[in-house]
Formats: sequence, structure tokens, C-alpha cells
Amino acid sequence: MSIQDYLEIVVKKEASDLHLVVGSPPVIRIDGQLLPIASAVLTSDDTEGLVFELLSPEQKEMLSVNKEIDFSFALGEVARFRVNAYFQKGYLSAALRLIPSYIKTIEELNLPRICHNFAGLRQGFILVTGPTGHGKSTTIASIINEINQMRPVHILTIEDPIEYVYPKGKALVSQREMHLDTHSWEVALRSALREDPDVVLVGEMRDFETIASAITVAETGHLVFATLHTNSASQSIDRIIDVFPETQQAQVRLQLAATMAGIISMRLVPSIGGGRLPVAEILLSSPAVQTAIREGKTHQIDNIIQTSGSSGMILMDASLAYLVKAGRLSLEIARAYSLRPEELERLVDKASPGQQ
Repeated sequence: MSIQDYLEIVVKKEASDLHLVVGSPPVIRIDGQLLPIASAVLTSDDTEGLVFELLSPEQKEMLSVNKEIDFSFALGEVARFRVNAYFQKGYLSAALRLIPSYIKTIEELNLPRICHNFAGLRQGFILVTGPTGHGKSTTIASIINEINQMRPVHILTIEDPIEYVYPKGKALVSQREMHLDTHSWEVALRSALREDPDVVLVGEMRDFETIASAITVAETGHLVFATLHTNSASQSIDRIIDVFPETQQAQVRLQLAATMAGIISMRLVPSIGGGRLPVAEILLSSPAVQTAIREGKTHQIDNIIQTSGSSGMILMDASLAYLVKAGRLSLEIARAYSLRPEELERLVDKASPGQQ
């Protein structure tokens, strides 16, 4: 079978990922579970042939030198794939993530209604956090596409690689891909200020330079979206501040307090009816949140979220409890994803939090 045949299976079965690893059959991920799609295991020649079908000569050279490469691949008009080709045990392997051609709306994704508010902002820093494969890119794409359809603004994305391609709307959209359109995150973000953007997407905040540049762009009056691999809103703020040298941390707290508009911490959890449901912790900017960030009291943020439900904030455990009480999620699964299982069980026994 060709790589196109395997990718068509991914699309047909609505899988999220395809894995090609020597010594194993091709494997796809459906609703979080890995399933083989062939009986024969892949040899090194098989895997190399499949991956090389996707690569340009320049990308093959980069893979040979760097031993790994991120890029995107379009399966005609049907779908796009984010690909990471890498070596393991000396053999070439690849992980391919399906990026659907259609960007679902906030309602279609069952995201919290408060996400519409983020699409209406003119400036601020919005983080979408969570583990790999739990809907960060899809959530951001949904919000940004709502902006694209509603407002005549310039949306600039910096990604590695480009994932969702935004359809024609009211906005002007410029999408820059690492290595293809720019050489580094730091340079691309510095250049962003000269490219007259209104909305900026930073595909992933990976290091000190990227985080510092993203905060600077938000500080200059732009609406900035970014992703981070953290488990909660308070942990996200700590992670950002801890990246900086101790001598700069007080200044960064001031910058974050002034620019942070919200944090969405995402999980995709298996539902009772099959498939996966998004569960989100939501932090919104408020005087109490700004003070906690500014004074280095991030340990207070969970309590602020817990007592600010009327403004749209909610903790992860409260979101999980809501879905359990609604009959959409089992208590066993909710416990597995809970940050505080005892608090989850207390909330399940209480009145519904009325969110999501």
C-alpha cells in the first residue's frame, strides 16, 4: 500500500493519527485508542518508502542532518496532515496527525460558550494549554476562524508546521511556516510587529525567546493566541514566569498581569456514548487574577477560579463533574482525568455547577 492509501484510511475511519514504526504494523488512533490497520509489520524499507513519498529533496536533506523534521502534507482537497518524521533504534519512523480541511465552530466542538468572548477581543494574551493530542490547535483554530468570518482584520500565524488552513472570510490571513517561510520563532515574532497584524497566533511557546517575544507582541496592543504543554491555568502562569531569569521575573509578572486575557486548559475525554468530549478549565482576567499574578501568588488562582463561576471561570474538576452529572461521562473516567479526585467526587455530589 502507498502512503496515500494509509492516509485515506485515516480520513475514512475518522482517526486522529497514523503511526509508522519499523517492527510494528501501521497503527491509527481512534478516540484515543491505538488500532493496527494491517497484519504485516513494517520493515525499514517499507517505512522509508512511505515517508519518502511525503518529502521534498530539501526535506530529505534536513531529515538526514537533523534526524527529525516537522512538516505538513496535503491530501488533495480532503485533508492536511501534520507530520513528524524521526529515527528510533536507527530506523526511520513517522507520526502523522490528521488536520481536517473543515474548521468546526465553537458549538460543533462542544466548547464552552465563553470562547466566543475571546473571538471578540481586540487585544490581550490568550493561552490554550494541555497535553499533546487534546484539542489545543483545534480550539484555537475555531476561535480564530470565528474572527476570520466576522472581522476585517489581519491575522498572522507562525506555525511549525502550518496546520489548519483558514478559508476566505472577512479577514486577511497570513500563515508562516517554520523553515519554509522563516528561520526562527524569535525572528518571525520580531518581524510580526512590522507586518501590521491585529491577531497573532504563535503555534507553540517552546522556549525563553518565544515566550518573551509573544508577551511583547501582546503588550503592544495585539490579540495573541499561543499554546503551551501544561495541565492547568495556574501551572501555565508558573511555567511562563519560571522560564525567565530570577532577575526578570518581577517584570514578567507585571507584563502577564497586564496582558493575560484568558487561559483555556483542555482535555479530550472518552464519553459514555462513544467518541471524546472536550473538558476545559477557564481562567479569565479579573482584578483578583491580575493581583495574584503581579504579586507572585499563583497558588491563589485555583481559589479565584472556583469563586468566580458567575463570570465564566471554571476549574477542570468542576467541568468533569458537570459532564458526569449530565450522564455524558463516567465517574471512573472523570477520576482518571481529575487533578483533585476528592474535590471531583464532592462536586459530583453537589448541585450542578451550571457551566459548559
